[in-house]
Amino acid sequence: MTETRKINPWLKAGLEFGPLILFFVVFMRLRDKTLTIAGTEYSGFIVATLVFIPVLVASTLALWRLTGKLAPMQIATLVLVVVFGGLSVWLNDPKFFKMKPTIIYLIFAALLGFSLIRRRNWLELVMSEALPMRAEGWRILTIRMVLLFLGLAIANEIVWRSMSETAWVNFKTFGLPAIMVAFFIANSKLFERYAQPRDGE
Repeated sequence: MTETRKINPWLKAGLEFGPLILFFVVFMRLRDKTLTIAGTEYSGFIVATLVFIPVLVASTLALWRLTGKLAPMQIATLVLVVVFGGLSVWLNDPKFFKMKPTIIYLIFAALLGFSLIRRRNWLELVMSEALPMRAEGWRILTIRMVLLFLGLAIANEIVWRSMSETAWVNFKTFGLPAIMVAFFIANSKLFERYAQPRDGE
């Protein structure tokens, strides 16, 4: 089993969120422009996606190299970004990249729901080292996360289908991370109630 190595938390945050921030910056600078590349016209959104894909690949590989480990969500995100972002660039159609959050949230809702049915909590397997809790706490948190992911999938579909590209980029860059942070803050009482002492405490 590969040992997880500790790295500077600021470096870790930069590698995890840097590509998304870069996507936001490039899009905001080019959103009203059309660029011609190899004889084909591309919107600012497509160009931002084209920049985002290799930067995310490089940052994810750097994170893996430095820490020796990647979370399942990081791997799934990378694969879906390459596939759906690549389709958007190749077909010059932004809708594929906009659908990516919907698909990844549905995948994780399905996996967590399936783990509950199988009575083998995958969320606990992934996060128990960082967040020790009793089994009942993990069951409750998993149910809530299934509902969260379903809600985020629906929200993403509503935003990209009914609002402007700028609204969707703002939602993806700031809204989705803020919702995730708020979710874990809102569940702080659950963590306290079902907490288990860490090793050595």
